[in-house]
Amino acid sequence: MAELNCTGRTTREINRAIKEQIGRGEAEVLVREPLARHNLAVAVLDQARVVFDGSVGYYCGGMIDGATIEVRGSAGWGLAESMLSGRVIVRGSAGNGAAASIRGGTVVIHDDAAARLGVAMKGGLVVVAGNCGYMAGFMGQAGTMVVCGNTGRAFADSMYQTTCFVGGEIAELGNDAVIEAPTSEDQDLLREILAEHLPGRPRTSPAEIGRFKKVVSGRQLWNFDKNERTLWREAL
Repeated sequence: MAELNCTGRTTREINRAIKEQIGRGEAEVLVREPLARHNLAVAVLDQARVVFDGSVGYYCGGMIDGATIEVRGSAGWGLAESMLSGRVIVRGSAGNGAAASIRGGTVVIHDDAAARLGVAMKGGLVVVAGNCGYMAGFMGQAGTMVVCGNTGRAFADSMYQTTCFVGGEIAELGNDAVIEAPTSEDQDLLREILAEHLPGRPRTSPAEIGRFKKVVSGRQLWNFDKNERTLWREAL
């Protein structure tokens, strides 16, 4: 394992050093004293593991393809934005727009996520052990979102084919979002997700799994119809 210390280095120098270590064949890089700097570990395109020993700032892990990023602290806005593949794990909380526009991979947040979690996600998996803020899942096009706690208002607003599971209370469903009864296959999937990504938490018993609600698109907004202007005006 290679180790880097961020003290006295700029963000560009830190990111260059991370990629240099990976380029030399290091499978894991431990980055100490990140001190909530922004834009760390962006566009890492190799299947290496980067561990930040502390909190990071905005846009950590953005545009990665294959890497595993672990944050032993919290993260600011835009965590893992536009990720193609890989895994991003935050041991604390995440700010606005976590997992926005991801196309694949997995984002796991062990505490709470702020507003606009997983907006415009086009694939992948997002798991939040705690609560999330307003407009989570907005215009989600594909993929799966699991929120073990409560959600904010306008949850899953104007969503397409993302499937959401919520273990707590939904403050308000967004436009064209509806609740469906989870199937036995859904519950099996939830059990597998929670066992893999949040091990040791008492959420995989039948009673706990049974509390999750499934939220999908009602499909009323999938195609514009001029005769339904009122519906679209409300959504916008």
